[in-house]
Amino acid sequence: MKLLVVGASYRTAPVATLERLAVAPADLTRTLDRLVAQPYVAEAVLVSTCNRVEVYAAVSGFHGGLGDICAVLAEQAGAPPAALASHLYVHYDAAAVDHVFRVAAGLDSMVVGEAQILGQLRDAYHWAAGADSAGRLVHELMQQALRVGKRAHAETNIDRAGQSVVSAALDLAAGHLDGDLAGRPAMVVGAGAMGSLGVATLSRLGAGPLTVTNRGADRAVRLAESYGANAVPMSELADALATVDIVVAATAATEPVLDLDVVTRALGRREAGRGPLVLLDLAVPRDVADGVADLPGVEVIDIDRMAAILADGPAAADAAEVTRIVTAEVEAFLSWLRGADVAPTVAALRGRADDVVTAELRRLAQRRPDFTDEQRADVARTVHRVVQRLLHQPTVRVRQLAAEPGGDQYAALLRELFDLQVPQTSPVDTVPDVVEAEGVPGVEATGRPSFGVAEVPAAAPVDGTDVPSTGGER
Repeated sequence: MKLLVVGASYRTAPVATLERLAVAPADLTRTLDRLVAQPYVAEAVLVSTCNRVEVYAAVSGFHGGLGDICAVLAEQAGAPPAALASHLYVHYDAAAVDHVFRVAAGLDSMVVGEAQILGQLRDAYHWAAGADSAGRLVHELMQQALRVGKRAHAETNIDRAGQSVVSAALDLAAGHLDGDLAGRPAMVVGAGAMGSLGVATLSRLGAGPLTVTNRGADRAVRLAESYGANAVPMSELADALATVDIVVAATAATEPVLDLDVVTRALGRREAGRGPLVLLDLAVPRDVADGVADLPGVEVIDIDRMAAILADGPAAADAAEVTRIVTAEVEAFLSWLRGADVAPTVAALRGRADDVVTAELRRLAQRRPDFTDEQRADVARTVHRVVQRLLHQPTVRVRQLAAEPGGDQYAALLRELFDLQVPQTSPVDTVPDVVEAEGVPGVEATGRPSFGVAEVPAAAPVDGTDVPSTGGER
């Protein structure tokens, strides 16, 4: 099995494409089931956030796995695979590990170093575990990715500014409101993780009074009470919009909640001479309908606009140090992976030797029925000891060689020389819990690595190593 990442993010796809690819929580299990039901996909984790939709998979063949995953993503988006090809990226084998670790460390985020992605990866991993789609290989990948992300935040200052997508969006919004949000009435639409972060950040910046609304009124009330804000029902959304200067919209709705009718009615009720109404749309699918940005007195900042503005911003000063950490961790993981790949071959070789010894001892017993039980036991111990000594050094050495780059050739050579049939490794039965880690909510508090347990779209960019030729699968 090899690791394969197929996805689209704010770097490669507009919000409209991410909207089509996004998988709602209610559909996650069904989509994971669809992925692992494909011929070449054995394990899968699906990450769907406002900035990215990615599949981390263990596949039995590159081209077959890529085709299978693209087919499922195309089905989700309601579009042919060729239509998605220019927006998808592909990472295989070592490059797949590097990408997942970079994502966990915040290096691939719109706001470099933001820690929210760690919680999103943890949630995706737990969901896959619950759906029985995370087996041995993907389980280990996700455990190590979460640990690498925690290490990046603990050992560097990559997140020293406390930046998140929400805080970066609010910084952009401040530019339309005289550079300061303090004392500005604000509203958050949505009471999920992003909405909660929005209320917390607005409160920290001194914005207020704060208003919260959500389709589930109870969650809005609880969130509002935590920050001394007001909770209003969604039915009063237009009235509430008329009283605020800034709105953070981050719901999981499948249709825009801030449509032309709602915003137009709100504008008609605003005081004359009031400044612009700034709408921050941080949702995928979008919460702000097309056309709202064209209304006079409205400023809309969405994911597309943020990506364009932040792309020219300075990278975090500690990004180079985090990259060094990621590079070292990737090599450590690949070394473990190569060693894990040879283990079944070594076990098969020892099993073959045991079978040969057992067969020869059975023949000896038939030829020499006069041997006593003690004599037969002595012979058996001697033969087993000889075989184990002969195999010891070669098997130790092949494990060492397998841990080096290109080491998979040694396991393949052993299988060829001894005609060994090595079964596929089975997924782990259980996945260890991921607990709260100090400093980063929702991340495993592990101090060191555990290391335990269709047609391919031609335009899809591929980044990887040892990618099989188009001649066939391997």
